[in-house]
Amino acid sequence: MAKTDKYTAIYVRVSTADQDHASQLPDLKRWEQAHGGPVRWFRDKYTGKTMERPGMSKLLAELQVGKLERIVVWRLDRLGRTARGLCELFDELQARKVDLVSIRDGFSLATPSGRLQARILASVAEFEHEVRSERIRAGIAEAKRKGKRWGGSKPGWYYRVKPDQEKAIIEMVERGDAIAKVARVTGLSRPTVYRVLRNQEAKAREPVCRDYRR
Repeated sequence: MAKTDKYTAIYVRVSTADQDHASQLPDLKRWEQAHGGPVRWFRDKYTGKTMERPGMSKLLAELQVGKLERIVVWRLDRLGRTARGLCELFDELQARKVDLVSIRDGFSLATPSGRLQARILASVAEFEHEVRSERIRAGIAEAKRKGKRWGGSKPGWYYRVKPDQEKAIIEMVERGDAIAKVARVTGLSRPTVYRVLRNQEAKAREPVCRDYRR
C-alpha cells in the first residue's frame, strides 16, 4: 500500500462510562485541522491496564494490515498504562515505520529523543497507576480496620456519581480523610462513598494483559 493511501489514526480513551472524551478533543481536533490528510478516529471507554479494548483492537488490526501512517493521542497514558504493552507497541510501530505522536507529552517516535521519552513515560504511567491503586487499597483497609461496613443502601438503588465526585473521593481517601468527611464534602451518602471505593478496589485487582495483540 502506497504511503498516500495511508491515514492517521487518532485514538481517544477514558477509563469509565461516567467519563467522556471532551477534555481531549480540542487539542486533537486542532492537530487534525493543522495537519490535514485522511484521518480516522478510534474511541474507547475502558481501563488502560490492558491493551485488549474494542477501539484499540480495531486500531491494531488496521496497523497490522499496513493502513496507518501515524497514531495520534492526547497523552501517552490514554494509549495505555502498562509499560510492557506500550513498549511492545512502540517496537511494532517502529518496525512498520508508523509514527506515534503524543500532543501533551510533546514527542514523536520519529526521533531518537522521542523514542527515549516514550519509554520513560510508559514506565511513569504504569508507576503512577500502581501507586494510586496501592493508596486506594490502603485507604479501604484502614476504613475496614476502623470497623466501617460496605453497603447499607436499598437493593437495586442506583446512585449517580459524577466524575468530579469520584475523583474527590479517591483523593480525599488517599489523603487520609475520614469517610464521614468525604461524604459531607462530596454531598453523597457514606454507602455511596464506600461503593465508589469498592469499585476502585475491584479495578485495581483486575489482571493486567501482557499481550496487546488480538
